[in-house]
Amino acid sequence: MAKLDAGGTESTLQRLRNRYRLVVMNDDTYEEVVTFKLSRLSVYIGLSTIFVVLVGLTVALIVFTPLKYYIPGYDDLKVGREYRQMKYRVDSLEKAVNYQAKYNENLRKVLKGDASVILDTTQLQVPKDELSDD
Repeated sequence: MAKLDAGGTESTLQRLRNRYRLVVMNDDTYEEVVTFKLSRLSVYIGLSTIFVVLVGLTVALIVFTPLKYYIPGYDDLKVGREYRQMKYRVDSLEKAVNYQAKYNENLRKVLKGDASVILDTTQLQVPKDELSDD
């Protein structure tokens, strides 16, 4: 049975640099097909490199292709600006149409002589010094 080294005489860096052999063999003939000499450090560096390359390729694919438009929440600045301008224009046009509809309705009531039209009968408060100038 292997004895565990509790004292830590073998450093972590030395354990990372220990070399191992990975052999791929043919199961029928026991012939060695491929042999790799690896260390824990080389495996770690290799896997880290593959991970960074895959992340870089994925980011490049999203940034430089039209795939970015399928990401929820992604908004092109030009499209967003145009959307806001159109929204403001539609709001102002809606207000103008409402004012025009009120104007037409009131004009129709006046032309018909509708008695339900409430006239503004409040008296103006004119200052006395303006009255004396006339």
